Order: sequence, then structure tokens, then C-alpha cells
Amino acid sequence: MYRVVALTLAVSGAVLASYGAGTYAQGWYRRDVARQQWEAIQARHVVSSARAAGVEWPDARLSRGAPVARLVIPRIGLDEIVLEGVDGDELNAAPGHLPGSALPGAAGNAVISAHRDRHFVRLGEVAVGDTLETETRVGSQRWVVTARHVVPRDDHALFETSSATLTLTTCWPIRYLGPAPERLLLTAKPVIPRPLAARVRHG
Repeated sequence: MYRVVALTLAVSGAVLASYGAGTYAQGWYRRDVARQQWEAIQARHVVSSARAAGVEWPDARLSRGAPVARLVIPRIGLDEIVLEGVDGDELNAAPGHLPGSALPGAAGNAVISAHRDRHFVRLGEVAVGDTLETETRVGSQRWVVTARHVVPRDDHALFETSSATLTLTTCWPIRYLGPAPERLLLTAKPVIPRPLAARVRHG
């Protein structure tokens, strides 16, 4: 009897481990595909920019799973391609852009989420004053983290803004067994370089 129970548990554990490994492998594969797609988009943009005088933001009706931005957080060594959507498939592969929110650098609040045990596993190390970088089809933007909040999971804490804002969010605490009860929100604002004369005068 005990031998049967032990065998059943061993088989169940092996099945769960295989499923978990398969899910992670699929995520890593989609991550690589997303980076290749992003590099292709950037290459096409370079060519089209040489032919056109102006550049418009991508259509707001972005396809789920499509690469929409690149996110770099030097403090934690993160360099990831952001996919459109925050469902399981997208977040298994990469950080996800919340549909309907602004794109990074555009007017409004751009919201990017990721799992606490995947791409944002070190997000808790990012502090107010740290800098981030985003890249979209219309250019790059440097950001500075201006606020850090931990809120209940069901709080409606994602807000609309008229100015360019970047919000990064993940479940909190990072190392919590089971569904996490809170969310970590990092708010960032664009870094506006001072004019050269001001830097010389005050620097």
C-alpha cells in the first residue's frame, strides 16, 4: 500500500515538474522570437524613416502578443522585449503592456506588468531615483523612478495621466507562497535633459 502511494506521488511529481519545465521552455522560446521580431521591426523602421518626413505612433489596436517596446532597467540587469497583452501566454514569455494604456513615451500612463517569479523577480530592488530606458518604434526615452507603492492586490491603483508616465507593476511580496496579496507599483517620469548652458553654469 505504502509502495503504491509513494509511486503515485513520485509519478505526480514528475508530471508536474515536466509541465513546469515545458511552460518555462515555451516562455524562453517565445522570448527569443519576440526579440527577433523586435529587431526586424526596428530594421524596417530605419528604412521607412529615411523615406518619410514624420513618424506616427503605432495603431492603438495592437495585436495581442506583438512586440511593442524594449525595456531596460540597469539596476537589475533587465533587458526585455515587451509584448502587447497581460494574459498568461504573454507574461510567460515577457513583460506585458496593458492594452488600452499609453505606449511608453506617449502622453498618458504606460503600464507594463510581469510575473514576480519571472522577468520582474528583482523589481523590488529598484528604488526611487533609479533610471530606466524604453525604446519604441518612434524612439528611445530615459525615465527616472519617482514613486514606489505597495497596494492591496484588488486596489484600482492604475491611474490616467495627461503627461507621459511609466508604471511597472508586479505581484508582491516577490517571495510569497501562493497568490500574493499585494502589488508593487513603480512610477517613472521622463528625464528631461537640462540645456547645455544650464549644465555649464550649475555643473
